[in-house]
Amino acid sequence: MGNFIMITQLILGLSLIVGLHELGHLLAAKWFGIRVEKFSIGFPPKIFGVKWGDTEYSFGLIPLGGFVKIAGMMDESFDKEQLEQAPKSDEFRSKPAWQRLIVMIGGVTINVITGIMMFIGLSYFVGESYLPNKQVKNGIVAHESAQSIGLETGDKIIKINGKTFEKFDDVLSPEVLLASKGYYTIDRNGKEMEITIPTNLIEKLSSKNPQPFIEPQMTFSIDVVAPKSGAEKAGLQQNDEIIEANGKKIEYFHQFQKLKENLKEKEINIKIKRKGKEIDLKVMTDKDGNLGFRPKFNIKYEQNYFTFTQSIGRGTEQAFGSVWYNIQGMGKLFRGEVSTRSVSGPIGIAQVFGTKWDWVRFWRILGILSMWLAFMNMLPIPILDGGHVVFLGYEIISGRKPSDKFMEIALTIGFVLIMGLMVFVIANDLFNIFF
Repeated sequence: MGNFIMITQLILGLSLIVGLHELGHLLAAKWFGIRVEKFSIGFPPKIFGVKWGDTEYSFGLIPLGGFVKIAGMMDESFDKEQLEQAPKSDEFRSKPAWQRLIVMIGGVTINVITGIMMFIGLSYFVGESYLPNKQVKNGIVAHESAQSIGLETGDKIIKINGKTFEKFDDVLSPEVLLASKGYYTIDRNGKEMEITIPTNLIEKLSSKNPQPFIEPQMTFSIDVVAPKSGAEKAGLQQNDEIIEANGKKIEYFHQFQKLKENLKEKEINIKIKRKGKEIDLKVMTDKDGNLGFRPKFNIKYEQNYFTFTQSIGRGTEQAFGSVWYNIQGMGKLFRGEVSTRSVSGPIGIAQVFGTKWDWVRFWRILGILSMWLAFMNMLPIPILDGGHVVFLGYEIISGRKPSDKFMEIALTIGFVLIMGLMVFVIANDLFNIFF
Protein backbone atom coordinates (compact mmCIF):
# COMPACT_ATOMS: atom_id res chain seq x y z
CA MET A 1 0.00 0.00 0.00
CA GLY A 2 2.86 2.35 0.83
CA ASN A 3 4.47 1.91 -2.60
CA PHE A 4 1.08 2.47 -4.28
CA ILE A 5 0.67 5.79 -2.43
CA MET A 6 4.22 6.79 -3.35
CA ILE A 7 3.72 6.03 -7.06
CA THR A 8 0.30 7.71 -7.09
CA GLN A 9 1.77 10.90 -5.65
CA LEU A 10 4.57 10.86 -8.25
CA ILE A 11 2.17 10.36 -11.18
CA LEU A 12 -0.30 12.97 -9.93
CA GLY A 13 2.45 15.45 -9.11
CA LEU A 14 4.32 15.18 -12.42
CA SER A 15 1.07 15.19 -14.39
CA LEU A 16 0.06 18.44 -12.69
CA ILE A 17 3.29 20.38 -13.10
CA VAL A 18 4.12 19.10 -16.60
CA GLY A 19 0.51 19.54 -17.67
CA LEU A 20 0.57 23.15 -16.45
CA HIS A 21 3.88 23.69 -18.25
CA GLU A 22 2.46 22.51 -21.56
CA LEU A 23 -0.73 24.50 -20.89
CA GLY A 24 1.45 27.62 -20.73
CA HIS A 25 2.73 26.94 -24.26
CA LEU A 26 -0.80 26.19 -25.48
CA LEU A 27 -2.37 29.36 -24.06
CA ALA A 28 0.41 31.58 -25.42
CA ALA A 29 0.16 29.96 -28.86
CA LYS A 30 -3.61 30.34 -29.03
CA TRP A 31 -3.32 33.96 -27.86
CA PHE A 32 -1.34 34.72 -31.03
CA GLY A 33 -3.61 32.65 -33.28
CA ILE A 34 -1.15 29.77 -33.67
CA ARG A 35 -2.71 26.39 -34.38
CA VAL A 36 -2.11 23.78 -31.69
CA GLU A 37 -2.60 20.25 -33.03
CA LYS A 38 -2.24 18.17 -29.86
CA PHE A 39 -2.20 18.64 -26.11
CA SER A 40 -1.56 15.49 -24.09
CA ILE A 41 -1.17 14.62 -20.42
CA GLY A 42 1.02 11.52 -20.54
CA PHE A 43 2.73 10.01 -23.57
CA PRO A 44 1.34 7.65 -26.25
CA PRO A 45 -0.27 5.22 -26.65
CA LYS A 46 -3.37 7.36 -26.24
CA ILE A 47 -5.97 6.22 -23.71
CA PHE A 48 -8.65 8.61 -24.92
CA GLY A 49 -8.97 12.08 -26.38
CA VAL A 50 -11.41 14.70 -27.57
CA LYS A 51 -11.14 17.18 -30.45
CA TRP A 52 -12.06 20.76 -29.63
CA GLY A 53 -11.50 23.25 -32.41
CA ASP A 54 -8.16 22.51 -34.09
CA THR A 55 -6.71 20.83 -31.00
CA GLU A 56 -6.94 17.22 -29.82
CA TYR A 57 -6.83 17.00 -26.02
CA SER A 58 -5.85 13.55 -24.76
CA PHE A 59 -4.45 11.38 -21.98
CA GLY A 60 -1.55 9.01 -22.69
CA LEU A 61 -0.83 5.65 -21.12
CA ILE A 62 2.69 6.60 -20.00
CA PRO A 63 1.97 9.06 -17.18
CA LEU A 64 5.33 10.73 -16.46
CA GLY A 65 4.90 14.00 -18.34
CA GLY A 66 3.05 15.32 -21.35
CA PHE A 67 3.49 17.35 -24.53
CA VAL A 68 1.97 19.94 -26.82
CA LYS A 69 2.33 19.88 -30.61
CA ILE A 70 2.29 23.34 -32.17
CA ALA A 71 1.82 23.58 -35.94
CA GLY A 72 4.89 24.76 -37.84
CA MET A 73 7.30 24.38 -34.95
CA MET A 74 10.43 22.28 -35.34
CA ASP A 75 10.69 20.09 -32.26
CA GLU A 76 11.69 16.58 -31.24
CA SER A 77 9.06 15.12 -33.60
CA PHE A 78 11.18 16.28 -36.60
CA ASP A 79 8.09 16.61 -38.82
CA LYS A 80 9.99 17.45 -42.04
CA GLU A 81 6.98 16.90 -44.29
CA GLN A 82 5.09 19.76 -42.68
CA LEU A 83 8.12 22.05 -42.67
CA GLU A 84 8.81 21.46 -46.38
CA GLN A 85 5.44 23.00 -47.22
CA ALA A 86 4.87 26.75 -47.49
CA PRO A 87 4.17 28.24 -44.03
CA LYS A 88 0.54 28.95 -43.23
CA SER A 89 -0.63 32.05 -41.40
CA ASP A 90 -1.65 30.06 -38.32
CA GLU A 91 1.69 28.25 -37.97
CA PHE A 92 4.39 28.96 -35.41
CA ARG A 93 7.09 29.63 -38.03
CA SER A 94 5.02 32.34 -39.75
CA LYS A 95 4.76 34.50 -36.62
CA PRO A 96 7.16 37.31 -35.59
CA ALA A 97 10.12 36.25 -33.47
CA TRP A 98 8.86 38.12 -30.40
CA GLN A 99 5.57 36.19 -30.48
CA ARG A 100 7.41 32.88 -30.87
CA LEU A 101 9.62 33.87 -27.94
CA ILE A 102 6.58 34.44 -25.70
CA VAL A 103 5.18 31.05 -26.74
CA MET A 104 8.46 29.37 -25.79
CA ILE A 105 8.62 30.96 -22.33
CA GLY A 106 4.90 30.36 -21.68
CA GLY A 107 5.57 27.01 -20.02
CA VAL A 108 8.24 28.15 -17.58
CA THR A 109 6.19 31.26 -16.78
CA ILE A 110 3.26 29.09 -15.66
CA ASN A 111 5.61 26.85 -13.67
CA VAL A 112 7.16 29.81 -11.85
CA ILE A 113 3.74 31.31 -11.07
CA THR A 114 2.49 27.89 -9.88
CA GLY A 115 5.55 27.30 -7.70
CA ILE A 116 5.29 30.73 -6.07
CA MET A 117 1.54 30.30 -5.47
CA MET A 118 2.11 26.92 -3.80
CA PHE A 119 4.68 28.35 -1.40
CA ILE A 120 2.49 31.39 -0.69
CA GLY A 121 -0.48 29.10 0.02
CA LEU A 122 1.56 26.91 2.37
CA SER A 123 2.83 29.96 4.26
CA TYR A 124 -0.66 31.46 4.60
CA PHE A 125 -2.78 28.37 5.30
CA VAL A 126 -0.27 26.13 7.10
CA GLY A 127 2.30 28.49 8.56
CA GLU A 128 5.47 27.13 10.07
CA SER A 129 5.85 24.58 12.85
CA TYR A 130 9.32 24.26 14.35
CA LEU A 131 11.18 22.96 17.37
CA PRO A 132 13.17 25.69 19.15
CA ASN A 133 16.73 24.56 19.78
CA LYS A 134 16.38 25.67 23.40
CA GLN A 135 13.80 22.87 23.82
CA VAL A 136 16.44 20.22 23.08
CA LYS A 137 17.54 20.25 26.71
CA ASN A 138 18.79 16.66 26.83
CA GLY A 139 20.95 16.87 23.73
CA ILE A 140 20.65 14.78 20.60
CA VAL A 141 20.40 11.16 19.58
CA ALA A 142 23.25 10.68 17.09
CA HIS A 143 22.51 7.99 14.50
CA GLU A 144 25.09 6.26 12.30
CA SER A 145 25.60 9.10 9.80
CA ALA A 146 25.97 11.62 12.65
CA GLN A 147 28.38 9.36 14.51
CA SER A 148 30.50 9.08 11.35
CA ILE A 149 31.30 12.81 11.51
CA GLY A 150 32.06 12.77 15.25
CA LEU A 151 28.73 13.55 16.92
CA GLU A 152 27.64 11.49 19.93
CA THR A 153 24.33 10.87 21.65
CA GLY A 154 23.93 13.43 24.42
CA ASP A 155 25.78 16.21 22.57
CA LYS A 156 24.12 19.62 22.56
CA ILE A 157 24.59 21.57 19.33
CA ILE A 158 24.87 25.19 20.42
CA LYS A 159 26.24 26.93 17.31
CA ILE A 160 26.43 26.48 13.54
CA ASN A 161 29.48 28.05 11.89
CA GLY A 162 30.11 30.05 15.05
CA LYS A 163 26.58 31.49 15.26
CA THR A 164 23.75 30.63 17.62
CA PHE A 165 20.52 29.44 15.98
CA GLU A 166 16.86 29.36 16.92
CA LYS A 167 15.39 26.33 15.13
CA PHE A 168 16.60 22.76 15.66
CA ASP A 169 16.00 22.01 11.95
CA ASP A 170 18.66 24.61 11.08
CA VAL A 171 21.23 21.91 11.86
CA LEU A 172 20.39 20.36 8.47
CA SER A 173 19.23 23.47 6.60
CA PRO A 174 20.13 23.79 2.89
CA GLU A 175 22.59 26.55 3.80
CA VAL A 176 24.48 24.08 5.99
CA LEU A 177 24.29 21.06 3.67
CA LEU A 178 25.27 22.99 0.54
CA ALA A 179 28.10 25.06 2.02
CA SER A 180 31.66 24.30 0.92
CA LYS A 181 32.78 24.23 4.53
CA GLY A 182 31.24 24.47 7.97
CA TYR A 183 31.27 23.23 11.53
CA TYR A 184 29.06 22.61 14.54
CA THR A 185 29.95 23.83 18.01
CA ILE A 186 28.77 21.31 20.58
CA ASP A 187 28.57 21.02 24.33
CA ARG A 188 29.73 17.54 25.37
CA ASN A 189 29.55 16.97 29.11
CA GLY A 190 30.13 20.67 29.77
CA LYS A 191 33.03 21.01 27.34
CA GLU A 192 32.74 22.93 24.05
CA MET A 193 34.05 21.21 20.91
CA GLU A 194 33.93 21.82 17.16
CA ILE A 195 32.75 19.14 14.72
CA THR A 196 33.62 19.69 11.05
CA ILE A 197 30.73 19.28 8.61
CA PRO A 198 31.99 17.20 5.65
CA THR A 199 31.23 18.56 2.18
CA ASN A 200 29.53 15.28 1.23
CA LEU A 201 27.15 15.23 4.20
CA ILE A 202 24.18 15.75 1.88
CA GLU A 203 25.19 12.58 0.02
CA LYS A 204 25.38 10.61 3.27
CA LEU A 205 21.85 11.69 4.10
CA SER A 206 20.41 10.79 0.68
CA SER A 207 22.11 7.41 0.28
CA LYS A 208 20.31 4.08 -0.03
CA ASN A 209 18.24 3.14 3.03
CA PRO A 210 18.99 6.44 4.79
CA GLN A 211 18.78 6.63 8.57
CA PRO A 212 17.91 9.78 10.47
CA PHE A 213 20.91 12.02 11.09
CA ILE A 214 20.00 13.26 14.55
CA GLU A 215 16.88 13.71 16.64
CA PRO A 216 16.19 15.30 20.02
CA GLN A 217 16.87 13.09 23.02
CA MET A 218 13.50 13.13 24.79
CA THR A 219 12.05 11.90 28.05
CA PHE A 220 8.49 10.63 27.75
CA SER A 221 5.36 9.46 29.51
CA ILE A 222 2.14 7.73 28.45
CA ASP A 223 -0.33 10.10 26.80
CA VAL A 224 -3.09 7.93 25.27
CA VAL A 225 -3.58 4.17 25.64
CA ALA A 226 -5.12 2.41 22.63
CA PRO A 227 -8.25 0.31 23.30
CA LYS A 228 -7.75 -3.47 23.38
CA SER A 229 -3.96 -3.03 23.11
CA GLY A 230 -1.31 -4.78 25.13
CA ALA A 231 -0.81 -1.55 27.06
CA GLU A 232 -4.48 -1.39 28.07
CA LYS A 233 -4.61 -5.06 29.03
CA ALA A 234 -1.50 -4.62 31.21
CA GLY A 235 -3.07 -1.65 32.99
CA LEU A 236 -0.95 1.23 31.66
CA GLN A 237 -2.51 4.64 32.30
CA GLN A 238 -2.08 8.21 31.15
CA ASN A 239 0.97 9.96 32.69
CA ASP A 240 2.68 6.67 33.60
CA GLU A 241 6.46 6.81 33.07
CA ILE A 242 8.33 3.71 31.86
CA ILE A 243 11.60 3.65 33.81
CA GLU A 244 12.75 0.09 33.13
CA ALA A 245 12.18 -2.61 30.50
CA ASN A 246 13.46 -6.19 30.72
CA GLY A 247 15.87 -5.15 33.44
CA LYS A 248 17.35 -2.21 31.50
CA LYS A 249 17.03 1.36 32.72
CA ILE A 250 14.92 3.57 30.45
CA GLU A 251 15.44 7.31 30.62
CA TYR A 252 14.83 8.43 27.04
CA PHE A 253 12.37 7.40 24.34
CA HIS A 254 15.02 6.23 21.86
CA GLN A 255 16.31 3.73 24.44
CA PHE A 256 12.83 2.22 24.72
CA GLN A 257 12.40 2.16 20.92
CA LYS A 258 15.71 0.37 20.42
CA LEU A 259 14.93 -2.20 23.11
CA LYS A 260 11.59 -3.26 21.62
CA GLU A 261 12.83 -3.49 18.00
CA ASN A 262 13.45 -7.24 18.42
CA LEU A 263 10.51 -7.91 20.71
CA LYS A 264 7.62 -8.33 18.29
CA GLU A 265 4.65 -10.30 19.66
CA LYS A 266 6.58 -10.95 22.85
CA GLU A 267 6.04 -10.15 26.50
CA ILE A 268 8.05 -7.31 28.04
CA ASN A 269 8.63 -6.84 31.75
CA ILE A 270 8.39 -3.12 32.45
CA LYS A 271 8.63 -0.97 35.53
CA ILE A 272 6.60 2.22 35.58
CA LYS A 273 6.41 5.22 37.87
CA ARG A 274 2.85 6.30 38.71
CA LYS A 275 2.28 9.21 41.09
CA GLY A 276 5.65 8.60 42.72
CA LYS A 277 5.19 4.83 43.12
CA GLU A 278 7.03 2.16 41.13
CA ILE A 279 4.91 -0.67 39.67
CA ASP A 280 5.99 -3.81 37.78
CA LEU A 281 3.89 -4.87 34.76
CA LYS A 282 4.01 -7.43 31.95
CA VAL A 283 3.00 -6.11 28.52
CA MET A 284 2.48 -8.02 25.26
CA THR A 285 3.70 -6.29 22.09
CA ASP A 286 1.92 -6.52 18.73
CA LYS A 287 3.34 -7.75 15.40
CA ASP A 288 5.17 -4.43 14.95
CA GLY A 289 6.66 -4.44 18.43
CA ASN A 290 4.33 -1.74 19.75
CA LEU A 291 2.69 -1.77 23.17
CA GLY A 292 -0.26 0.34 22.07
CA PHE A 293 0.17 3.82 23.50
CA ARG A 294 0.91 7.31 22.24
CA PRO A 295 3.84 8.95 24.04
CA LYS A 296 4.00 12.49 25.37
CA PHE A 297 7.42 14.14 25.10
CA ASN A 298 9.14 16.81 27.13
CA ILE A 299 9.54 19.13 24.15
CA LYS A 300 7.18 21.72 22.72
CA TYR A 301 6.93 22.80 19.11
CA GLU A 302 6.10 26.40 18.24
CA GLN A 303 3.86 27.60 15.43
CA ASN A 304 4.28 30.73 13.33
CA TYR A 305 1.39 32.13 11.30
CA PHE A 306 1.73 34.72 8.56
CA THR A 307 -0.54 37.41 7.15
CA PHE A 308 -1.32 37.24 3.44
CA THR A 309 1.14 40.06 2.76
CA GLN A 310 3.86 38.30 4.74
CA SER A 311 3.04 35.04 2.94
CA ILE A 312 3.60 36.67 -0.46
CA GLY A 313 7.12 37.73 0.48
CA ARG A 314 7.94 34.51 2.31
CA GLY A 315 6.48 32.24 -0.38
CA THR A 316 8.29 34.05 -3.19
CA GLU A 317 11.58 33.86 -1.28
CA GLN A 318 11.11 30.13 -0.63
CA ALA A 319 10.21 29.44 -4.26
CA PHE A 320 13.31 31.08 -5.71
CA GLY A 321 15.39 29.82 -2.80
CA SER A 322 14.54 26.24 -3.79
CA VAL A 323 16.02 26.90 -7.24
CA TRP A 324 19.15 28.46 -5.76
CA TYR A 325 19.68 25.49 -3.45
CA ASN A 326 19.43 23.11 -6.41
CA ILE A 327 21.96 25.19 -8.33
CA GLN A 328 24.30 25.00 -5.35
CA GLY A 329 23.77 21.25 -5.25
CA MET A 330 24.74 21.02 -8.93
CA GLY A 331 27.84 23.05 -8.11
CA LYS A 332 28.86 20.51 -5.45
CA LEU A 333 28.32 17.76 -8.01
CA PHE A 334 30.52 19.41 -10.66
CA ARG A 335 33.22 20.20 -8.07
CA GLY A 336 33.33 16.54 -7.11
CA GLU A 337 32.21 17.18 -3.52
CA VAL A 338 29.39 14.65 -3.98
CA SER A 339 29.27 11.68 -6.33
CA THR A 340 26.92 11.21 -9.27
CA ARG A 341 25.21 8.50 -7.19
CA SER A 342 23.31 11.31 -5.47
CA VAL A 343 21.54 12.29 -8.73
CA SER A 344 17.95 11.01 -8.66
CA GLY A 345 15.41 10.23 -11.36
CA PRO A 346 11.69 9.43 -11.14
CA ILE A 347 12.22 6.61 -8.63
CA GLY A 348 14.25 8.88 -6.35
CA ILE A 349 11.59 11.60 -6.64
CA ALA A 350 8.87 9.08 -5.75
CA GLN A 351 10.79 8.14 -2.60
CA VAL A 352 10.87 11.80 -1.56
CA PHE A 353 7.05 11.87 -1.60
CA GLY A 354 7.05 9.03 0.92
CA THR A 355 4.77 6.07 1.56
CA LYS A 356 2.17 8.05 3.52
CA TRP A 357 -0.07 10.70 2.03
CA ASP A 358 0.77 14.07 3.53
CA TRP A 359 -0.87 16.94 1.65
CA VAL A 360 1.43 19.60 3.10
CA ARG A 361 4.53 17.66 2.04
CA PHE A 362 2.91 16.87 -1.34
CA TRP A 363 2.30 20.53 -2.19
CA ARG A 364 5.71 21.57 -0.88
CA ILE A 365 7.47 19.01 -3.08
CA LEU A 366 5.31 20.06 -6.02
CA GLY A 367 6.29 23.69 -5.47
CA ILE A 368 9.96 22.73 -5.54
CA LEU A 369 9.53 20.53 -8.63
CA SER A 370 7.58 23.24 -10.46
CA MET A 371 10.35 25.79 -9.88
CA TRP A 372 13.02 23.24 -10.76
CA LEU A 373 11.21 22.27 -13.99
CA ALA A 374 11.13 25.94 -14.98
CA PHE A 375 14.87 26.31 -14.31
CA MET A 376 15.86 23.12 -16.11
CA ASN A 377 13.73 24.01 -19.13
CA MET A 378 15.51 27.34 -19.45
CA LEU A 379 18.95 25.74 -19.77
CA PRO A 380 20.38 26.66 -23.21
CA ILE A 381 20.18 23.10 -24.54
CA PRO A 382 18.61 22.54 -27.97
CA ILE A 383 15.21 20.84 -27.63
CA LEU A 384 14.55 22.51 -24.26
CA ASP A 385 12.70 25.82 -24.07
CA GLY A 386 15.96 27.57 -23.19
CA GLY A 387 17.59 26.33 -26.39
CA HIS A 388 14.71 27.71 -28.48
CA VAL A 389 14.98 31.01 -26.58
CA VAL A 390 18.69 31.23 -27.51
CA PHE A 391 17.92 30.68 -31.19
CA LEU A 392 15.09 33.23 -31.11
CA GLY A 393 17.35 35.71 -29.33
CA TYR A 394 19.90 35.27 -32.12
CA GLU A 395 17.16 35.84 -34.70
CA ILE A 396 15.89 39.01 -32.99
CA ILE A 397 19.40 40.47 -32.67
CA SER A 398 20.77 39.47 -36.09
CA GLY A 399 17.55 39.57 -38.08
CA ARG A 400 18.31 36.11 -39.51
CA LYS A 401 16.67 32.78 -38.72
CA PRO A 402 18.92 29.76 -38.15
CA SER A 403 18.52 27.42 -41.13
CA ASP A 404 16.23 24.40 -40.90
CA LYS A 405 19.27 22.14 -41.38
CA PHE A 406 21.08 23.76 -38.45
CA MET A 407 17.97 23.49 -36.29
CA GLU A 408 17.58 19.82 -37.19
CA ILE A 409 21.18 19.04 -36.21
CA ALA A 410 20.97 21.11 -33.00
CA LEU A 411 17.70 19.49 -31.93
CA THR A 412 19.11 16.03 -32.66
CA ILE A 413 22.12 16.76 -30.44
CA GLY A 414 19.83 18.11 -27.72
CA PHE A 415 17.57 15.07 -28.00
CA VAL A 416 20.53 12.70 -27.60
CA LEU A 417 21.80 14.68 -24.59
CA ILE A 418 18.43 14.65 -22.82
CA MET A 419 17.78 10.97 -23.58
CA GLY A 420 21.28 10.16 -22.32
CA LEU A 421 20.58 12.08 -19.10
CA MET A 422 17.27 10.27 -18.63
CA VAL A 423 18.91 6.87 -19.10
CA PHE A 424 21.63 7.88 -16.62
CA VAL A 425 19.28 9.02 -13.84
CA ILE A 426 16.99 6.00 -14.22
CA ALA A 427 20.01 3.67 -14.19
CA ASN A 428 21.24 5.55 -11.11
CA ASP A 429 17.88 5.00 -9.40
CA LEU A 430 17.98 1.28 -10.17
CA PHE A 431 21.61 0.99 -9.06
CA ASN A 432 20.79 2.67 -5.74
CA ILE A 433 17.93 0.22 -5.20
CA PHE A 434 19.70 -3.03 -6.07
CA PHE A 435 23.34 -2.34 -5.14
